Amino acid sequence: MWNKAIELSSKTHPGLIVHISDNPMDEGKLLIGFESGTLVLWDLKSKKGEYRYSYDEAIHSVAWHHEGKQFVCSHSDGSLTIWNVKSPIRPAQIITPHGKLPKDGKKPEPCKPILKVEYRTCKSGDPFIIFSGGLSYDTVGRRPCLTVMHGKSTAVLEMDYPIVDFLTLCETPYPSDFQEPHAVVVLLEKDLVVVDLGQNGYPIFENPYPLDIHESPVTCCEYFADCPVDLIPALYSVGAKQKRQGYSKKEWPINGGNWGLGTQSYPEIIITGHADGSLKFWDASAITLQVLYKMKTSKVFEKSRNKEEKPNTDIVDEDPYAIQIISWCPESRMLCVAGVSAHVIVYKFSKQEMTTEVIQMLEIRLHYEINDLESPDTDQVLSVGTSCQGSNSQTANSQSHPSTSSTSSDGLRDNVPCLKIKSTPLKQGAGYQAEVVIQLVWVNGEPPQQITSLAVNSSYGLLVFGNCNGIAMVDYIQKTVLLNLGTIELYGSNDPYQRQPKSPRKTRQASGGLCDINEGSTALDDRCKSPTSGSASSCNSEDEQKMPNFIEKVKYKSRKFSKTIVSDIAKMSRKLSLPTELKPDLDVRDNSFSRSRSSSVTSIDKESREAITALHFCETYTRKADTCTSPCLWVGTTLGTVLVIVLNLPSGGEQRLTQPVIVSPSGTILRLKGGILRLAFLDTTGSLILPAHEPWREPNLQEEKDDKDKCRKLRPVSVSPSSSQEISETQYAVICSEKQAKVISLPSQNCIYKHNITETSFVLRADIVGLNGSICLACFCANGHIMTFSLPSLRPLLDVNYLPLTDMRIARTFCFTNNGQALYLVSPTEIQRITYSQGTCENLQEMLGELFTPVETPEAPNRGFFKGLFGGGAQSLDREELFGESAAGKPSRSLAQHIPGTGGIEGVKGAASGVAGELARARIALDERGQKLSELEERTAAMLYSADTFSKHAHDVMLKCKDKKWYQF
Repeated sequence: MWNKAIELSSKTHPGLIVHISDNPMDEGKLLIGFESGTLVLWDLKSKKGEYRYSYDEAIHSVAWHHEGKQFVCSHSDGSLTIWNVKSPIRPAQIITPHGKLPKDGKKPEPCKPILKVEYRTCKSGDPFIIFSGGLSYDTVGRRPCLTVMHGKSTAVLEMDYPIVDFLTLCETPYPSDFQEPHAVVVLLEKDLVVVDLGQNGYPIFENPYPLDIHESPVTCCEYFADCPVDLIPALYSVGAKQKRQGYSKKEWPINGGNWGLGTQSYPEIIITGHADGSLKFWDASAITLQVLYKMKTSKVFEKSRNKEEKPNTDIVDEDPYAIQIISWCPESRMLCVAGVSAHVIVYKFSKQEMTTEVIQMLEIRLHYEINDLESPDTDQVLSVGTSCQGSNSQTANSQSHPSTSSTSSDGLRDNVPCLKIKSTPLKQGAGYQAEVVIQLVWVNGEPPQQITSLAVNSSYGLLVFGNCNGIAMVDYIQKTVLLNLGTIELYGSNDPYQRQPKSPRKTRQASGGLCDINEGSTALDDRCKSPTSGSASSCNSEDEQKMPNFIEKVKYKSRKFSKTIVSDIAKMSRKLSLPTELKPDLDVRDNSFSRSRSSSVTSIDKESREAITALHFCETYTRKADTCTSPCLWVGTTLGTVLVIVLNLPSGGEQRLTQPVIVSPSGTILRLKGGILRLAFLDTTGSLILPAHEPWREPNLQEEKDDKDKCRKLRPVSVSPSSSQEISETQYAVICSEKQAKVISLPSQNCIYKHNITETSFVLRADIVGLNGSICLACFCANGHIMTFSLPSLRPLLDVNYLPLTDMRIARTFCFTNNGQALYLVSPTEIQRITYSQGTCENLQEMLGELFTPVETPEAPNRGFFKGLFGGGAQSLDREELFGESAAGKPSRSLAQHIPGTGGIEGVKGAASGVAGELARARIALDERGQKLSELEERTAAMLYSADTFSKHAHDVMLKCKDKKWYQF
């Protein structure tokens, strides 16, 4: 009892027990610390208190000197007291490290509590006193600190997060010897920091692997398995050049454990996009996760220096650089990212540093107006869609960095991008370097809609993206806009919905608008097909005047009503698509993903907001009558429509750099139920046809700059019918939507296989992946089912109810990849990787690593002759003899007892894991038994050798001393 430990006559309760430790030199002496400030040195053998120490302040921690003659206590007033064991009356020394000393000699001002202290000694030098907390109260807003006192120097190390605990790493595990500390491991709430005590300034060690992927919130991620083998070394080499200065030059001081090898040898890469505009490339091969390379997309933009200089966007209140979509070609290393501020950046990979004088920027006015903007007193003439206003003017405006911002007569913002490009030269390090920046601009007071799909092709040199207004295509080699059309304009005269570019209320007043739209679209289609136009967006004012009956007079109230409805819907869709906005409500989530939940929303959606959701570059048949393949772009929309755009590419070399790429709609339209999610193509053998790509070449080497034209000639793209596929070599198009999947034979465009994936739910993510030498369609549904289908037959292979959609984060980040792997963000700080491959599951035990590896215990400190003679040095205590049943008696029946069940936990494990688990455990047990037998054999041999040596020495001593008299010894 506590009063027996202190004094039997004591009436004051000493508080909680906050510390128990034994004397380093005598295990029979326990130091017991109470919260009130009382300590007792308890003798286990005599079962009584030997010394009692008392201090006015509460105790938080205690640390011993290695000789066992002193110990130090940390207190709630920010002070440290050093006690001599045999002087319990008063402390030998009282220190307040961070307290201000008054001039009149009074006690220092109280500070914050010192939560933990450690006392470490050195053979040559002053001891280390390391503690957390203890700062003065006037340091408001100061970050958590770790203080290192060594001799006369005191170093305060600030941490990014609150300190949970810390531990000093020493050269010896024996507390009775000089510890020789060399590092301090500090566990923070969100990090782990190791401080080097052996170098001046106490630098930290660089962590060998990441501890927090979420230093900036992850907004999107992509997973690539079976990448080119040279990709990870290339990313690691440029990432190694990003090493920050100030780290310790020593190796990471903590070792132990082994990675599991397994049988998987293919490289895997994860790319995470973050809210601050940064991208991280991770090596995810086998079960490791190593950061390879980090880049910041925000470097190309001007940052506002004060709160008054806000960006011109109202799309998001914060995180204007957040990444939403990543399009990456591992073979050519081309990278495109789309951000939340309706911007796209094209990157090229280089191992050489470079300085970009002027960043190429293109401003695109991608907007489809569904209602007229005129005052109630005047009638204003407006074209079908401002997206058809000539690309020549766009290109001219985009070359100048100052935004061609303008304000209309009613004060609405117009032609203003959301972000401002840097006008000063930009130094770009080795790695990904910005090539082109594309920004959507404000139109008539409305911010640009966020980008919903993105694709890049290194062989064609083209980039395409779309949103709920339309589609835009950019030639990033010539830095020009090739295509800028509203979604309805892609249909031409073949629009199955027969929509008009007006609000729903205006359609009631329109009489001949339907024929006018079809007639105008046909004229636009014919003009786009014309080889002299050079571009689908080469419209001018004369063409717009020739389009008959594209305008009408509308009342102001009708315009205002429809404007309000569409504006509210647009704001709602933007809010739901924000990467940092998580909506746990099922109804809201259902509306955000399904395109046909409400009749009112559907009517407006079909009228105007048909978003582009899938883009795929390929070389295939574009029309039914085609006899050869040609480069083209397949486009999928939210209404389940698939459109085909033909690409007329000039031949390689100088022509590719000077002649324009001609883009024209083909007229081919395919329809599915639900929004289109994924497009892919198969050959006659059922193998996946990968998009054409260029091999990566260093773009910044001087000797290779003259060879760029030759590189263009190596493109696997041809427009001549002689070298193309014959009509007998048919292809198969695989199209997956939210509701169903279809396999369509080309060029006949006949549906040969069809499968309704779900009726009650909808597909969130679909990918065509390779598995065991074949390919399949993998789907993740909103009801939590993971499903796979064979290709091209669409036969169901797997249907598992894995994870119901409870968080928008999962839906936004879920992705499949090759070899039966998938990935998603399970929480704000954790990436969850899963597998649906039997081969990976069978090798999971071998893939798992070992946390601990056995090491030899260092030799115990030598007691020395005099210490052994006079009883000094560490003394051990047989605690089993002291506390066992023979001395302390049997325990009380009221104490808890362990009652093993039938079979125990091992039986449960065996029943759960089956024969495979039993065989694995039997093999592990045999390995352990073999190791123990080998260790026993080694110990036996060592004992025999020791016995022989002792016998030999004893025999020599006997021969030497047998003839001596007793007085000669």
